[in-house]
Parts: sequence; structure tokens; C-alpha cells
Amino acid sequence: MSSAATRATGPDHLWSVDEHLEDILTTVRPLEPIELNLLDAQGCVLVEDVTVPVSLPPFDNSSMDGYAVRVADVAGASEEFPAVLDVVGDVAAGQADLLHVGPGQAARIMTGAPLPPGAETVVPVEWTDGGLGEGPVTGMRARSLAPEGAEGHVHVYRSAEARAHVRAMGSDVKAGDRALEAGTVLGPPQIGLLAAIGRGTVRVRPRPRVVVVSTGSELVQPDEQLGSGQIYDSNSFALTAAARDAGAIAYRVGAVADDAETLRSTIEDQLVRADLMVTTGGVSVGAYDVVKEALSHVGDEDEAGSGVEFRKLAMQPGKPQGFGSIGPDHTPLLALPGNPVSSYVSFELFVRPAIRTLMGLDDVHRPTARATLTADNALTSPKGRRQFLRGTYTDGTVAPVGGAGSHLVAALAHADALIVVPEDVESVEPGTEVEVVLLG
Repeated sequence: MSSAATRATGPDHLWSVDEHLEDILTTVRPLEPIELNLLDAQGCVLVEDVTVPVSLPPFDNSSMDGYAVRVADVAGASEEFPAVLDVVGDVAAGQADLLHVGPGQAARIMTGAPLPPGAETVVPVEWTDGGLGEGPVTGMRARSLAPEGAEGHVHVYRSAEARAHVRAMGSDVKAGDRALEAGTVLGPPQIGLLAAIGRGTVRVRPRPRVVVVSTGSELVQPDEQLGSGQIYDSNSFALTAAARDAGAIAYRVGAVADDAETLRSTIEDQLVRADLMVTTGGVSVGAYDVVKEALSHVGDEDEAGSGVEFRKLAMQPGKPQGFGSIGPDHTPLLALPGNPVSSYVSFELFVRPAIRTLMGLDDVHRPTARATLTADNALTSPKGRRQFLRGTYTDGTVAPVGGAGSHLVAALAHADALIVVPEDVESVEPGTEVEVVLLG
């Protein structure tokens, strides 16, 4: 059971939003670290600092296609009085045996190739005749088409300072530097850096596996024909997408009919691939709200500490909620309401922070801001309830979208913020500064 089991709450206790969230976050624990290959670690959180084993770049190399030369040999060069140098060969990227550039010599060098011994700077090919003797060129001819370009003479029409167009060894990161620190979420740039310094695996907390189950005999899958009294199952799609957006590996289970035994069996079957279970629907007080009945016996009934507690929260939307753990591994489960807006708001407030906690992140909440309310009329809110209204946030202002109804999916789709009305406020006039939760 969650930590709430030790509280003398009682079935009629009205939980605050903060109490319910605190109970979740003090119960859920970060997943154990594992070693993963780089691409498998995308989206995961590092659990240890990564130190650079070798400088990047590991050697001085050219940032241009051109000629590696000595500074004195091109001093004062111009189109009228070019410097004429002997070309001793090519230096290509990845080449191990390097040429030596002596006085009066040049080596044709490619971008990324090591600066050869003796050379002090790189002259871009555009500052030369490319060895063709016909004035400035715009590029090199492919070696396969003109192998003779690596021999003969080259005319250089401009001088170059020492180490011009040279990327210095360690100019990106030096051996011993900290490349990434613990707590970093690994995105494409971070994975690229790890690969660049030679790390093929990394120790991370894995992305949590979240299973989303929607309930309701009235639910039909999209693309199927609606019958009388039926609606399409949107919650499981929205919540699965939200779980993935939060960083999880999310699995969607098609709608389960209002039958306690079927739901219980479904949840037990899904536990094998779940670090967190989320159900939507069936948590209110109706005769067909079967989630309570099903979850009272799911998994190992004798397992100490297991169980799901169903609560009433002082919030709108989302008053009915459930939280606890199930099965032999004490898998956390959050039971959300079935109304689309209620379920999504509940996800943002409670499930997303749980997912981010499992990932091992320090900051698990959506960002908040203060904004000036722009509306035609005052917003009303029930006394004693913390209300979350959909809104659009722009440059320090927020406007409500749609009404307060928990079924208004279209309004939710156009919102990028939640307007928070505190429990002790019953009316908010236009122009008032309010707190907003930023969703985008």
C-alpha cells in the first residue's frame, strides 16, 4: 500500500491535490540503473558523470580543403606575385602515414585530415590555382579523375597566418574533462558526443514502461462502426501519447468491458511489462464502475503492502482518483477518471510526475508561470476545489478555451496551458494575475 495507508483518512476524507501528489511521489522510486547501448539509451537519464578519455579532436586537423604549407613560404603572396610551391602529395582524412612538408613544399589536404609534420597552416584551395596553372579555382578535382593533382606545382595567391584553418587537438573537449554530468537526459546531441569520445555503452536509468488501460463497455476503437450509445475510445490514445511525451515507453491496451473479472485478468496479464500501470474510467460511484471491484483482488492478494486506495480529491475536474501498488513487484498503479478532460488533467498533475520520478529526474513537474487573465467574463470556480481550466498562453497572458465541462475534448486539443484557480477563490475577474501550468 502507499504511504497513505498510515494516515487516518477514512473513506470520506477529501484529499487535497498536494496531499495526493505527495503520496504518489513519496511512494514511487526511480528505476534501478542499467548499462545500455547508445541508441537504446536515447531518452534515458545518466546516473554517473562521463569523463572524456581522449581529446576531441584527437589531433590537429584541417577545417578546409586546401594545401598544408609553411607560413614563411606564402608570406606576401598575391595574384600578381603568387607563391609557387612543390606539391609532395595528398593528406586525406583517416590517413595514417603522413607526408612531411619541408621548405618550399605543400601537401594537398582534405577537411578533417591531420595536419602533416612540418606544415604550420592551411591555405584554402580557393586561394590557389589547384595545380592547374589557370588562376584561382573553386574546388579540387576528384583524385580518381585527376591523380596528377597531387603532384607538380601549386600557385598560392594569398598569405596565411600560423594555424589558420586548423582545428586544434582538444579544442572541443580535452581528455579528463567532464563530457556529461549525472542527471542529463540523453538526446541526439548527447548521444553523438558519447560516440565521438568512444563510448559505446552508458549507465542510465531506463525509460519506464507504462501500460495504459481504458475501461467501459461503451467504448469502440477508432475506424470501427459506432453502435447505439457507443463512443470512440480516445482516453487510451491520449494517455499513451502523453506517457511517451513524458519520456516513457508506453503500451496501449484496447478498451476493456465493464466486467471486473475481465479487467482483473487484463491487468494481471499486463503486469509483466509494466513499471507503472494507468487505468482510466470506472473509479466513480456508479453501479458499473468496476475498477474498484477489480483492483481489490488483482495480483497477489496476500502480498504485504499491496493494494489500491480510491479517493476523492478537492479538485475539478478529476475528483475521483485511485493510487496504490499491485502484484508481487508492487507495481505502482494510478486509476484516473473516465471523462476525457478529467483523465488528461489528472495525467498531467499526477502520472507525468510519477513517470519522471521513475526516470530519476530532479524536476518532475511541468513549468508554471504567472499570467494575466484575458476573458470576456469572470471565471467561476466551486468553493473548496482547486480548478484547472484549459487555456491558451501568449506572452504573459492567458485566455480560457471552452467551458468547465470535463467532456470537452475539442477545447482541450486547442489548449497549451491549465489555468489554476485556488480552492479559496470562487471568481476570477479579467485582468487578474493567475497561475498557469504550461503544457507545451
